[in-house]
Amino acid sequence: MEYSILFIIVLFLIGFGGAFVSGMVGIGGSIIKYPMLLYIPPLLGFSAFTSHEVAGINAVQVFFATIGGVWAYRKGAYLNKSLILYMGISILLGSLIGALGSNLMTDDGVNMVYAILATIAVIMMFIPKKEREDIPNEDVSFNRAVAAGSAFVVGIGAGIVGAAGAFILVPILLVVLKIPTRMAIATSLAVTFISSIGATAGKLITGQVLLLPAAVMVVASLLAASMGVAFGKKVNTKILQGILALLILATAVKMWIDIVG
Repeated sequence: MEYSILFIIVLFLIGFGGAFVSGMVGIGGSIIKYPMLLYIPPLLGFSAFTSHEVAGINAVQVFFATIGGVWAYRKGAYLNKSLILYMGISILLGSLIGALGSNLMTDDGVNMVYAILATIAVIMMFIPKKEREDIPNEDVSFNRAVAAGSAFVVGIGAGIVGAAGAFILVPILLVVLKIPTRMAIATSLAVTFISSIGATAGKLITGQVLLLPAAVMVVASLLAASMGVAFGKKVNTKILQGILALLILATAVKMWIDIVG
């Protein structure tokens, strides 16, 4: 695949726009960037990425994007090390299996997993998030089997499409495991980072990562994410969130139609 300056600019804008919007409305950037990378370049006359290549680019971008989040929480009291251990080991194994196994899947198979995850993401965007008061780490208890099992399943899906899976992890932590809100958010970032290690390693081992597009997306995402978060604090993002959810759902529906058709 050849990369003209114009093509690189388009990739940068996709990465920047996706990260800005995801930071503004508070959902994972990979769930937005997957369809953007898949459909926008050929729409503008550039070479199309395969689903495997898009997933590989996403995996690398997520790896670098989550480093900053974990670093920000590193000295706080919100990282539950026991929870990170149980979920981290499981999601690392799951994401590595998913990433390695995706090399044996067809493009339609990868798109089907994205469509499932995207549909779940839309549902999660509209589920009311009940705030849970903060309690000390030592007073938090959780079902270890449920934590490990759910993380493993999320990891497999995340490994296949190169997504972070945080949009599923946070509701699991809040609703299923009953973890306090701030601890759930901080811990999910750490678990997501671990997941991205497995996904990125699997994609690299199987040759599914295009290094130049991945590097462009990483730079764009790191520049835009914090800007999106800052902008989101100043505006009412409920309408934008609704529009974005409909666009993600429409993308998922299009993929289902393409797969079935």
